Amino acid sequence: MDWYLGNYWCLLLLLFLPLLASFLIRYLKWKKKKQEIFADNKFHEDLFEKKSNFTKFFPALYLLATLFLIFSIIDLLNGSEEIKTNQRLNNVIFMLDVSNSMNTEDINPSRLNEAKNLMINAMQKMKNDKVGIVIFAGQATSIMPLTTDYNSAETYINAIETNTMQIQGTDFLKGMQIAADKFKNVSKGSRKVVLLSDGEDNEGNDNAAIKLANKEGITIVSVGIGSDEGGPVPEYVFGQLMGYKSNINGETVISKRQTDALKSMATSTGGSYIDGNNMTEAPEKIIEALNKKASSSETLVRSQNAKHYYQYFLAFSLFFFILIYIFNPKRDFNV
Repeated sequence: MDWYLGNYWCLLLLLFLPLLASFLIRYLKWKKKKQEIFADNKFHEDLFEKKSNFTKFFPALYLLATLFLIFSIIDLLNGSEEIKTNQRLNNVIFMLDVSNSMNTEDINPSRLNEAKNLMINAMQKMKNDKVGIVIFAGQATSIMPLTTDYNSAETYINAIETNTMQIQGTDFLKGMQIAADKFKNVSKGSRKVVLLSDGEDNEGNDNAAIKLANKEGITIVSVGIGSDEGGPVPEYVFGQLMGYKSNINGETVISKRQTDALKSMATSTGGSYIDGNNMTEAPEKIIEALNKKASSSETLVRSQNAKHYYQYFLAFSLFFFILIYIFNPKRDFNV
C-alpha cells in the first residue's frame, strides 16, 4: 500500500502550531502576572483553586489536540490498495476482405458495409481487448495497429472502401502475413484474427494461411458474409456506379458466398466459423468465439477508492480536548 497526503495544501495549517504555542506561553505569563498584581503570592492558594500536576500538561495537550486535528484535515494516511487481478485479454486483428466482390448487394446495404458494421458492433462489446485492422484483397496492408482506442478504430473502419487495394483477388495468405507481423510482441495464447470475407475469388492460399497461423499461434474466427444465391458485382469509378462486372462473354458475373475455405481456416486453428448475415446475433457470437481461449493476464490494479484514515487522528484530537475539558478547573475561566 502506498501512502500519500490527501489535502496536501493543508500542510500550511502546521504553521499555526508555533503561533498557538507562542500564544499559550504569553497567556500563561500574562495570567501569572495578573494574579501577582491582584494579590501577594501567599494569598494565591486561598484565592485561586489549587492546580493539580495534571494541569501543567494543558499547554502540551492543547498543542497535541490541535496537531491531530490538522492531521485529520490533511488526511495524512490517505492510501490506495494495489490488487492483483486476473483479466481475460485478447489481442484481436480484424482482417477484412476488400475485394470488389464485397461490393455485392445481396446483403443490404452491401457485403462490405455489413462487414464494417459487424466489426463496429463487436468492438462495442469488448472491454480491455486490443484491436487492430488489416485489409486485404490481392495484396494486404495494416491500417491500424493494436490499440484499445475503439473510437479511433470506428473512424478507420468507416473510411474503408474496396478501391483501397489496386490488386484484386482474395489472398488469405497475404492478409495473414501482415497479421502475424503485427503480433510480434504479443504472446501466442492471445493472438486472434477475425476474418471477414465472402470467400469468393479465393487465390487458393488458404492452406498456406492455415499453416502460418498455426505456426504463429493465431486462432482464426472466420465470418462469412453474402448469400448463397449471390448477386451481381457493382463496378464503381470515383464513387459512381458504372455497371456490373461481366465475364469475357459479356455475361453478368454472379458472386456467391464461398464458405469452404473460411470454415477450414477456422476449424484448423481452433477457432469458429460464424454466419455474418445476421447482424443481431453475429457480433455476440464473435465475442463468444474470441473468449473461448482468452488468455489470463495477472494485472496489478490500484484501487480507485482510496482508504482514508483521518477519523483516527480526529478521534485522538477529540480525546485530548475532552481531557482538557474534564480536568480544567472551573474557576480558572473566571480569572
